[in-house]
Amino acid sequence: MATGNLASVVVAVDGSEESMNALRWALDNLRLRPDGALVVLHVQSPPSIAAGLNPGPIPFGGPSEVEVPAFTQAIEAHQRRITQAILDHALKICSEKNVEVKTDVVVGDPKEKICEVTANLKADLLVMGCRAFGPLKRMFLGSVSNYCINNVVCPVVVIKGT
Repeated sequence: MATGNLASVVVAVDGSEESMNALRWALDNLRLRPDGALVVLHVQSPPSIAAGLNPGPIPFGGPSEVEVPAFTQAIEAHQRRITQAILDHALKICSEKNVEVKTDVVVGDPKEKICEVTANLKADLLVMGCRAFGPLKRMFLGSVSNYCINNVVCPVVVIKGT
């Protein structure tokens, strides 16, 4: 699929082997214009989603919506470490292929943010990995790649896992 007419390619990575394989595929198979950019995008979940829980209301008549700053700060610090590890891994893959890339990190719902960033960058192509969920799992768990295929404004290449 080598082409020299791509100005902007976004590769979404989440740390999974499938997303790293998608990055490898992009590096091996795509050729950008000389002024083009390959952007490695990682979307962090908001702290409330990453925590998977809310400390909840204080029992026996306490305030019902109290945010615990130390809890939130700990989750955010942990997410920054995870994000840095994911980007370090992706950048190592890129350096092994002698390819310079740009990185972008945004916070939010991955499926929505991938589409948003791709549109904002006016990307010519989105490349992403996909866990090979069957139709039943996909129905209950959802699929970021399916959402992006149906909502992003450019072509999408999905590299499926096994």
